[in-house]
Amino acid sequence: MRHILLTCVLVGFWLAGSNPGAHGDNVSKDFFNGKDTSGWEGPLEYWTVKDGTLIGHTPPEGLKSNTFLCSKKNYKDFELKFQVRLLGETANSGVQIRSEISHKQKYTVKGPQCDMGQEFWGSLYGENFGGMMQAADPNLVKKVLKKDDFNDYYIKCVGKHVTIKLNGETTVDNDFPNLPETGIIAWQLHTGKKM
Repeated sequence: MRHILLTCVLVGFWLAGSNPGAHGDNVSKDFFNGKDTSGWEGPLEYWTVKDGTLIGHTPPEGLKSNTFLCSKKNYKDFELKFQVRLLGETANSGVQIRSEISHKQKYTVKGPQCDMGQEFWGSLYGENFGGMMQAADPNLVKKVLKKDDFNDYYIKCVGKHVTIKLNGETTVDNDFPNLPETGIIAWQLHTGKKM
């Protein structure tokens, strides 16, 4: 049995239209307070907060479908910086942007996902939204990825443009005509064995 741990340390969040110097800290605390899952909804039994770190895990029997911890607010233009660690060769996760909940009881979602894990690190994938939107260069990912360690992840979403960086290297930087105007941000726990 594999054991995979998704650990996210959120280090910054900025909404377009705000002055980061004046409001950035308040926006970050409003997005994630570092103490609990206030402001979020989903299968809360799979999520804990310890020492300012958001930790996702699944039950011993694993999951039969992807599930997500979803923001209660919608976001339009933003920058999001965090550190993430996935443990195990088959670990797979992601963070939804401008998405929507498609099944409230299971907390499945529909929309663009900034992908993490395996060969998908740094890619933009459409979760129930058409599949791969832009794959990251696998050679670049292999060069910069720190396996089983914390990786810096950066997402900027302005208008129809999405930028993703992994450990400071740009993996996606493009316009996406089908990108929704606004939506939730959600953290993924992937289907499969214990994670």
